[in-house]
Amino acid sequence: MVNYLRKHNAWLCLQSFVMAAFLICIAHPLPGWGAPDKLNKGEKPQEAVVSQNLIKADQPTNLSLRKEAQHSIDMGLAWLKNKQNPDGSWSNPDYPAITALVALSFVRDPSASLSYQQYPAFLQNAFKFILSKVQPDGGIYTPSKGLANYNTAICISALTATGNPAFVPVIQKARNYLISLQMDEGEKGVADQTYDGGIGYGGKEKHSDLSNMHLALEALYVSRQLEIDKAKTLGSAKVESKELDYQAALRFIERCQNNPKTNDQSWASGDPDNLGGFIYFPGSSKADEQKLPDGKTALRSYGSMTYAGLLSFIYVNLEKDDPRVQAAYDWIRKHYTVDENPGMGQQGLFYNYHTMAKALAVYGAQEIQVEGRKEKVNWRKELIGKIIGLQKGEGYWVNAEGRWWENDPVLATSYALLSMEIAQAGL
Repeated sequence: MVNYLRKHNAWLCLQSFVMAAFLICIAHPLPGWGAPDKLNKGEKPQEAVVSQNLIKADQPTNLSLRKEAQHSIDMGLAWLKNKQNPDGSWSNPDYPAITALVALSFVRDPSASLSYQQYPAFLQNAFKFILSKVQPDGGIYTPSKGLANYNTAICISALTATGNPAFVPVIQKARNYLISLQMDEGEKGVADQTYDGGIGYGGKEKHSDLSNMHLALEALYVSRQLEIDKAKTLGSAKVESKELDYQAALRFIERCQNNPKTNDQSWASGDPDNLGGFIYFPGSSKADEQKLPDGKTALRSYGSMTYAGLLSFIYVNLEKDDPRVQAAYDWIRKHYTVDENPGMGQQGLFYNYHTMAKALAVYGAQEIQVEGRKEKVNWRKELIGKIIGLQKGEGYWVNAEGRWWENDPVLATSYALLSMEIAQAGL
């Protein structure tokens, strides 16, 4: 571990509580989702017990790999530390989400437990920069540059992870801002238009998309305990919180899945290669179209969006054995690989790794019975091994495919580090 932090034995009470909620989301299966890979029939969801145990990594089963992964993480963090801009940001300061991803990779470093007060100056400055991007409407973004939801959602997740009570008012307002972006274009309160219930970038675009939707849902999920605490502290009469329409959100998520049984859009395909997988938004796949043997055309399902879809189903509280959830997981089993973003090749590779790690960790899949492979696959080991192999000698990662900014080594390195940090927690 880069020696920029001092070890800390215990979190402050509030910080422990908030951070535990965050790590339940991205490193551990959700309460009530049963044993890894399968929910026992008739099993009742158990209430979460928020305690220190929830933020401790599992006992290592492969000490050598854990040490190798930590060495790789240390190198990546050291490289990032040296790339910080004078104003506390990383990469392009117009997009605070990039700085938030970098900051989150430091906060989630498995070798360090620390309270916000113990953050070194460079990390404190990163969060000061993020706060400088807070807008009067509660969002966290640069008005002239757009991507308001993308930036706000990722910044919420990073701010929440610190457990700093001073950030709570900012997070609360940012939550309301995200919820205000949920589309409802037709009859109010009825998801009667294609993009209703979803959330897009938060700019002038006329449609929602699953990538932005899952990031917004994630931000609302990891910060949800703050809503409860606020009501207890301030009294319900003083709380003016917006509520997401989760039923409409679910309808939008369904409309992004190739599943004719639950998707009311005519394009939804039930062919074996696409069934259960997800596309970018209803009627549009970044993986383009696929000609089927029967002559019909399908919008091709692809990896990163299917992981985003699986996460979205979880965040809107579907049970693990729900047919829609299982259809998504079955698509993942059929197309699982760490060599590419399935359906997209090398495009969006590191985004795919990050979304994959979150989805499989929250789903509770320790090993996957991949179609065509005899032995079950420990995805954590495979993912860590693959990412280590892609690291450059100086400690960074970069994608030769520049789509979605992955030719920016700061962004790619953040994705890679967060992916390994999540995967390592369950080794």
